[in-house]
Amino acid sequence: MTPSSHPSDPLAQRFVRLALQAGVLRFGTFKTKAGRLSPYFFNAGLFDDGAKLAQLAECYAERILASGLSFDMIFGPAYKGIPLAAALAVELARRGHNKPFAFNRKEAKDHGEGGTLIGAPLRGRVLIVDDVMSAGTAARESIALIRSAGATPHALAIALDRQEKATEVGADGQVRDVPYSAVQYVQRELGLQVCAIARLDDLLQYLQQQQDPDMAAHRQRVLDYRARYGVL
Repeated sequence: MTPSSHPSDPLAQRFVRLALQAGVLRFGTFKTKAGRLSPYFFNAGLFDDGAKLAQLAECYAERILASGLSFDMIFGPAYKGIPLAAALAVELARRGHNKPFAFNRKEAKDHGEGGTLIGAPLRGRVLIVDDVMSAGTAARESIALIRSAGATPHALAIALDRQEKATEVGADGQVRDVPYSAVQYVQRELGLQVCAIARLDDLLQYLQQQQDPDMAAHRQRVLDYRARYGVL
């Protein structure tokens, strides 16, 4: 199925437009963690003022509530997941769904309360919130941390599903592409539900609807990249 044959998702289209206007989603040539040269880059750290973060939290909340996900608390992995978890908790409470939240620090604190966890105690079914997933490394770390606290990693909410092949390191130390995405890995191998505000298909659909010739050129480069690295 081509991107244009997917029914339009108003929330996803609104999110893509917001990300472009905020400079969070950019086109050019960017090297990914996997060493690929991507024609686009998504950096949720550039939702860097109150208005932008509030709009992002609205998008997360709308997608999560529409998905019917049931969970007991929110967890934001350091570092980008921290403001996302806090903003999402505020927005869900505003909509009548008050949930506790927690996050971690990457370095254990040896004074005060100590440890690496901050916020509500991890318990029950935990929703992890992050921006994107590349190799799924951060998700695995969060899952291990949540389980070690005696809670259940239940679902993952992300802003953008790049829908591209994950990588893994072979026995010979070489990095190889695998025929599934990080999102698919989390779903199939780790057993978590995944909820994304938008997917690469939505970005391509947005670009197709624009009249700007530059957008058409960006779309072709994204299509070429997906042909090489994409997954269904």
